Amino acid sequence: MSNEPLVKMRGITKRFGGVTALQDVDLDAYAGEVLAIVGDNGAGKSTLIKILTGVYQPSEGEMFLDGEKLEMASHSDSIDQGIDAVYQTLALADHLTPAANMFLGNELTKRFLGIAVLDNKRMKSEAARVLDERLGVRLRSMDVPTDSLSGGQRQAVAIARAVYHDDLRVLVMDEPTAALGPQETARTLKLIKALREQGLAVILISHSLDDVFEVADRIHVQRRGRGVGVVHTADSTVQDVLGMIVGAHDVAA
Repeated sequence: MSNEPLVKMRGITKRFGGVTALQDVDLDAYAGEVLAIVGDNGAGKSTLIKILTGVYQPSEGEMFLDGEKLEMASHSDSIDQGIDAVYQTLALADHLTPAANMFLGNELTKRFLGIAVLDNKRMKSEAARVLDERLGVRLRSMDVPTDSLSGGQRQAVAIARAVYHDDLRVLVMDEPTAALGPQETARTLKLIKALREQGLAVILISHSLDDVFEVADRIHVQRRGRGVGVVHTADSTVQDVLGMIVGAHDVAA
């Protein structure tokens, strides 16, 4: 892991009218680490990552990616910068195949009689390659609708869609194990570890502290719109982090 953060967020404040959702939040994320963001509902977790992924613009504060100032007007801008997100809803088209989902909006084409047509064979092979090489996932069939896959397999398709872009550097994952059973959760956590080993900065939002302690290197705690501390999982316990979440004690970053 590098000595310098890949992502730096400094003094991030976000107001919605008269409501302050975030107040003066700092966050660092390093390449080759999993950083978990935890906190109760209303703590500002989602607002913070939506600013990082260009969905919202901060009212105050600034961001840096690899030392360069980061300014984004949309989520498309964040993808162009190498920052993407897999949200809890996954945003998959259930009736389409895994390959069609992976390339939805960015379909691969070939020329036939001078006309551009979909290159379904190449998309299918590329989807299978990315799932296997990047995530270690092999689907029984690439020709089935995505809604026939298990929850963990659907999660893998959504992750593969993000990591297909070679310039991806930061992946935000919002509640990736929500509604998954124990076996599917274990598989998803294994995917997160694989992404870390490939050098990505993985930012994980989760209500499951068991999952967080399984995969995260550090934990950033939010409470009432403020960052109240950052701890290393190796040096902390679930009880320590719960205490920070509810305000029993804070730890300086």
